[in-house]
Amino acid sequence: MRLTCGACIIACVVVLSSTLFAQWPKYTTPNVPRLANGNVDLDAPTPRTPDGKPDLSGQWGRPPGGPRGAGAAPPPPPPGTPPLATFFDVGAGFPEGLPFQPWAAELKKQRNAANSKDNPDALCLPMGHMQFHMHGQPRLMIQQPTLVTILYEANYGQRYIHTDGRALPPQGGPQPWWYGYTVGRWEGDTLVTQTNNLRDDGWLDVRGSPLTDQAVITERYRRPSFGRLEIDITIDDPKAYTKPFTVRVNQQIQVDSDMIEFVCNENQQFRRRVKID
Repeated sequence: MRLTCGACIIACVVVLSSTLFAQWPKYTTPNVPRLANGNVDLDAPTPRTPDGKPDLSGQWGRPPGGPRGAGAAPPPPPPGTPPLATFFDVGAGFPEGLPFQPWAAELKKQRNAANSKDNPDALCLPMGHMQFHMHGQPRLMIQQPTLVTILYEANYGQRYIHTDGRALPPQGGPQPWWYGYTVGRWEGDTLVTQTNNLRDDGWLDVRGSPLTDQAVITERYRRPSFGRLEIDITIDDPKAYTKPFTVRVNQQIQVDSDMIEFVCNENQQFRRRVKID
């Protein structure tokens, strides 16, 4: 079998991920509001924690019917809301494209010319926030009073959001992290997080939009109903972009299923077994 690009490998994982749940025993998630036909009532009230905050806990995935292919464009956003990002292209919703610095635009062209073969997802490496948010494989959010943990099925990623009041560490800390360092606070019903101290070789999407060690990522998480999660992400990276930009990612609750163990980095054989032009 011969694949011609790293993006093909990524696409295969995304397409096949929806079939992986059959590997676990059937389990009915308790305490889920349901319609008469047994389906989840996505519009049921938002669950809340004992202190009254929206509870973001649950298994989340990409809503069905959204743009998935490399060339698919998202629908126009409702007035006053950020454009939707896609897994392959964070800037797909911007008619004028992303505000790249010249070197960043050139780097994206080079990554595209190499068929995205060095994308972290294709190499079983930790992905950046944006690719994780839009990946076809699900993620599990666990909300505690002072910590929100996000476990990503894809490449077995894991993020911590500290909500205990600590400050964001200074930029250029002792070491850069794959996922950066994240702190969060509640503004009404919105969890606002900030992340810095990232590595300098990040990929925002499959097509290679860069992210550098100067970036600060702000995420705004809202759960407007039981079954829906909205995340607005602002990328402020003056090294790679001429101005900050904001995109939205929508997610939908997943019930009656569990995430599978997805570990490939201990025996990653793509380079040996698949020819990548």
